[in-house]
Amino acid sequence: MVTDPIGDMLAQIRNAGAVKKSTLSLPFSKLRFAVATALLKEGYVGSVTKKGKKVVKLMEIGLLYVDGKPRVSGTTRLSKPSRRMYFGVEDIKSVRHGYGLLMLSTPDGILSGTEAKKKKVGGEALFKIW
Repeated sequence: MVTDPIGDMLAQIRNAGAVKKSTLSLPFSKLRFAVATALLKEGYVGSVTKKGKKVVKLMEIGLLYVDGKPRVSGTTRLSKPSRRMYFGVEDIKSVRHGYGLLMLSTPDGILSGTEAKKKKVGGEALFKIW
């Protein structure tokens, strides 16, 4: 049983990119799908589709490559099941001098750090990705 589904998803995306896979299949959940959709909107993955019905639901993520290198080169999980981290609007900073992205779980849904600053909402800091 996976105790940290988001951390597991990020590790699978990194590993699939390292071996040059074009797509990745993961078990479907609403939280994973929301995170993958936010990554799609920010340009870190190529596509996100939901497959299957009822009991066996899968989510397929299409990976992106830039000049033969994976678009996702690294991630850092901030809020873990053992230690939750919350950021207010004033705590949201740029990641890797603007080359990375901070993802937050806010009352308005899963948002990037820049979107959360624009909407002036804070929340649980999920992870950093670059």
